[in-house]
Amino acid sequence: MLADPANRAVAVESRTDRTDSIRANALSFGVPGLSVREGAAPDALADLPRPDAIFIGGGLTGAGVVEACWQALRPGGRLVATAVTLETEAALSQWHTTLGGSLTRLSVERAVPLGNFRGWRPLMPVTLWRADKPS
Repeated sequence: MLADPANRAVAVESRTDRTDSIRANALSFGVPGLSVREGAAPDALADLPRPDAIFIGGGLTGAGVVEACWQALRPGGRLVATAVTLETEAALSQWHTTLGGSLTRLSVERAVPLGNFRGWRPLMPVTLWRADKPS
């Protein structure tokens, strides 16, 4: 949305406390036009315009979520999903086998106190799956 004023985005979130954060972040980051739909996927996806890209940041293991997203995606569109749990990572691996794409794992470490010095403390790795729908 920052790249071009014609771009639109819709966030779907089932938790009210998170929708409040999404709205606040959208204002803070300069995209007040972000549309936020409260509800759980896949039901909350009904009646949305066909997207060019979908990002699944949670709820991937929910019944029918990936199927509904893939079906809604325009031909040539891109689906990206993240996982931090073993269960969601296993689901990503299965979807990667079914729909193709690429898997990438990112890991980050932060410097933290270690006695009188500092050492690296790893954070949870994030696995990303990206799949492009054939045109």
